[in-house]
Amino acid sequence: MITPFTVTFDPDDLRTRLRRTRWPSAQTAPGWAQGTPLEFARSLCTYWADGYDFDAAAQRLNRHPQFRTVIDGVAIHFLHARSERPDARPLLMTHGWPGSVVEFAEVVTPLTTPPPGEPAFHVVCPSLPGYGFSDQPAVAGWTVHRVADAWAELMTRLDYPRFIAEGHDWGTTISTSLAVRHPHRLIGIHLMPPLVAPLDPVTPAERKSIADLTAAATGDGYSLEQSTRPQTIGYALVDSPAALCAWIIEKFHAWTDHDGDLSTVFTDDQLLDNLMLYWLPATGASAARLYWESFAEVQAVFRTGTTDVITAPTACSVFPREIPHPSRRWAEQRFPNIHYWNEPPRGGHFAAFEQPALFIQEIRNAAHHWPEPARSRPPA
Repeated sequence: MITPFTVTFDPDDLRTRLRRTRWPSAQTAPGWAQGTPLEFARSLCTYWADGYDFDAAAQRLNRHPQFRTVIDGVAIHFLHARSERPDARPLLMTHGWPGSVVEFAEVVTPLTTPPPGEPAFHVVCPSLPGYGFSDQPAVAGWTVHRVADAWAELMTRLDYPRFIAEGHDWGTTISTSLAVRHPHRLIGIHLMPPLVAPLDPVTPAERKSIADLTAAATGDGYSLEQSTRPQTIGYALVDSPAALCAWIIEKFHAWTDHDGDLSTVFTDDQLLDNLMLYWLPATGASAARLYWESFAEVQAVFRTGTTDVITAPTACSVFPREIPHPSRRWAEQRFPNIHYWNEPPRGGHFAAFEQPALFIQEIRNAAHHWPEPARSRPPA
């Protein structure tokens, strides 16, 4: 059974908690070197409590049709927007941490209703188990591969026998897992970026990618905590909106393509809309548990390598501020069937959220290279 879903909330408790926050002392190093600066966190939380328009936020969070359906004992929340074009292809887009389906808010309509000459899509954006308005698994074992199986079942229920799987962060691995576990279901995969290990010898550009990956390890404290003791950090993330804000916004600052000022890419409302999908359903701990389930496996792929070969038709978009930042030469060792490769001029880890126009064009460009034609009629 698939049931419609609407986001509703009462902001009073959230506002009270924000106004009663007991703040730490200010950092003793400049900028973001020790994490989210006090002045930044305090300013954003003040706006969250007293400036954020909760009625307008509800309208934004409900702008696309939403549903829930129980798969493998867990209710999965998802956005689903059908195109009216008879040649539209099903496109499954998977978010990661610390993002949500909010990342896709500005790209759904352009993908379902494109201008003449551009491909159209039926867009499906599920919330990962333990994220957003999906249920929080009550037992261990919800790995990225179990999520991939759930996504395959979701697309079956929506009457999409074949589809494109697109993703970044966790979505990259889940889309890749779909290509391994359900290859007959896939028109192709679109990865941002593909996860592969470096190869010797390296070019100057590849050497820089390795150096950037090494440097990024200084910010891996979040992943060490979430992959080893997610329950411990969960108490703070579920109880304190200020803690949740500081924990997540640090990564938006670190992983976004900006020139030192996050406001040049995101408005405060956009940052808070994403935070609402962690605060409202209290998913700080449950979202972190996916790291406990699967992070060691995923990290090994792009640090030490893997022996699997993914033969599905593959498209890759490698945005300049994304880490890891593989070369096509590296990627072709694991993905020998690359039909499209591009490195856009702007964008980071949250490409659809940061640069929606560039992201949309990447999806369209990739679609022109898929070897399989679109289905001749829309699903019933």
